[in-house]
Amino acid sequence: MGNGEQPLIYLDHAATSWPKPPEVTDAVVQAMLHDAANPGRGSHAMAVRASRVLFDTRKQLAKLFNIKNPNDIAFASNTTMALNMAIKGWVKPGDHVITTSVEHNSVRRPLYYLEQTIGIQVTYVEGDERGNINMDDVAGAIQSNTTLVVANHSSNLLGTITPIDKIAELTKSKGIKLLVDAAQSAGILPVDVRGMGIDLLAFPGHKGLLGPQGTGGLYIDPQVDLVPMLHGGTGSQSEAREQPQVRPDKYEAGTQNTPGLAGLRAGVQYVLNETVQNIHNKEWTLAQRMMEGLTTVPGLKLLGPKLGEQRTGIVAFVVDGIDPSELSFILDQHYRIAVRAGFHCTPLAHACAGTSATGAVRASVGLFTTEEEVDVLTKAMREITKNYGL
Repeated sequence: MGNGEQPLIYLDHAATSWPKPPEVTDAVVQAMLHDAANPGRGSHAMAVRASRVLFDTRKQLAKLFNIKNPNDIAFASNTTMALNMAIKGWVKPGDHVITTSVEHNSVRRPLYYLEQTIGIQVTYVEGDERGNINMDDVAGAIQSNTTLVVANHSSNLLGTITPIDKIAELTKSKGIKLLVDAAQSAGILPVDVRGMGIDLLAFPGHKGLLGPQGTGGLYIDPQVDLVPMLHGGTGSQSEAREQPQVRPDKYEAGTQNTPGLAGLRAGVQYVLNETVQNIHNKEWTLAQRMMEGLTTVPGLKLLGPKLGEQRTGIVAFVVDGIDPSELSFILDQHYRIAVRAGFHCTPLAHACAGTSATGAVRASVGLFTTEEEVDVLTKAMREITKNYGL
């Protein structure tokens, strides 16, 4: 087995990407040194530069997601906050919401809260063992009071890619709004809000966009009017008692994370330079290599789409007779391989996969993952299962 002097093999990109490009770190430091005033709260040169950081970041995100007006992007501290902004800002008492059984708790828990507090109805469309959703089931779940469909673009457990464009065709035809959780797809899969018919897009800055933690945002279609989740200072219309109606101020009360957003701007630029398609192709190829290797491990079962099928760079698995948390601990302590074990904040997806009793190990690749690192995981798993007598 290995030792503590080995370089870390980081296979937890679905949780947060690491390492960040040097450009991202440099951008954060430069913002701290030179642009650290409060954006929108003054007319002096440093405050103006801080405001420019925010605006330029919105412009880069708008370019990436094909958003016409950058001011339709409201910054948030993470995808969870963005999803809460969208769900709680749109859904009203008596509404019916459709979502899926492969959603993250950042969708499930806000919806459950609204079920308990204001009496909304929620239908969970069941996915199959690999996380695929049947469109007939989505259509069949629609009621007269359905106002929102929420779906992730890719499962954070199974790597399954949801047909967002097909769901959007259905929601548009019924006058229902579509909220997409892009936690596992922003910067990794092509996302075109206008071309795909997305009304609301929640995204993280710290995963596929390669930015710092504490960054993210929510795209809000111009035809969608959300009730703001926060009320407070915006630097504009300070004399008014009510929240400004102008975007993005309507949805951005309080001081923004200027250094973090400077890093996000650099991360998005990096993604644009690499191109999302090239990033996806690389991560898919690495995931296929990992799956091919892991199929040779005795007692190991892969979750999600089959080898050769489309998926994001997430490969989850279980091994007969070995607890996933124990596997993760051994990989970390003896091989310096960072993976995640447990239920990954998505218990309903585990119900689909048949792993509700155990959870699973999740290995997820990123832009800077190498083939050699993937092969080390396979070799380690062979050694571990051999030591367990499998």
